[in-house]
Amino acid sequence: MPYSLSNYEDVFSLPYEQLSIDDYLESIRHKDIFRYRAKLVRAGDVLEVEIYPVWRENKAAEIRTKTGNPTRAVQKNLNRENTRKHVSRLVHANFTNKDIWCTFDYRHEHTPADAKDAQKDIQNYIRRLRGYIKKNGLPDLKYIYVTEWAVNEETGETYAHHHIIMNFRDRDIAEKFWTKGFRLQSRRLESDDYGLEGLARYIAKPETKRKNRKGQKTYANSTNLTQPDIVCSEYRLPGTNYRMSKKRAMELATNENVVRQVLEEYYSNHTIPAGGVKIKFSQYVSGAYIYARMMRKPTQRKRKERSSE
Repeated sequence: MPYSLSNYEDVFSLPYEQLSIDDYLESIRHKDIFRYRAKLVRAGDVLEVEIYPVWRENKAAEIRTKTGNPTRAVQKNLNRENTRKHVSRLVHANFTNKDIWCTFDYRHEHTPADAKDAQKDIQNYIRRLRGYIKKNGLPDLKYIYVTEWAVNEETGETYAHHHIIMNFRDRDIAEKFWTKGFRLQSRRLESDDYGLEGLARYIAKPETKRKNRKGQKTYANSTNLTQPDIVCSEYRLPGTNYRMSKKRAMELATNENVVRQVLEEYYSNHTIPAGGVKIKFSQYVSGAYIYARMMRKPTQRKRKERSSE
């Protein structure tokens, strides 16, 4: 049986610019590599492609020993990046520019004492909004929210506010049901060349900037969110006839432009924005990790929106 690391994304952290040509060529075609595997993640208008090595089974013990357990600081960074990636996929799989993003603040007399009280406030808000939705026969509410804490530089007091993304589209009604604040902001979502990635990063930003209890998630979401579609293939790019051989992996891992050309040909409804390709190597194991983030073309996006109406 071939062997694959479950945390392969974490192991490959060296940009190819840090290696000599001879080093990365040898790493890509190393005899310990059994083959390369391709993974496709679809989340709304975003398509992510990952290509990574699978090693021979007799190297499993050696690889596990080399990769070992990361330091606390490294693990924290890895957890943060994995959270960002997960939130980004949920956002893109469930929300579009037709949906809204709200910020809810507090009047001084309603400021929550702690994270537990703040969570109760936003959950009560969601309960009231769901009541309105049910009464008016509207689609079930989908949401992702985060509670953020900040410090007043003059008084030293901490204060909270909530950010929530939701598929409820009436901004006036959405604001009406928040009764504890004096400053309300709501706006339509607005994607750019990277989709809603900036918004997702904001939601998943480091928990050190928030007043959270130990172990509490930095964000919360409704349980009815659509999960990203993930497909893995051992021999071909998923959904195509492009054979994923070691030779092909070498061609891709030595030239970013080849990655762009191949993927945009085989996934022709999508395009790769600037900076959308990453090729990385590892100080622990042989092989290359190739990542590409693709966005649905604007014309295809509009066609999809019309067909869903």
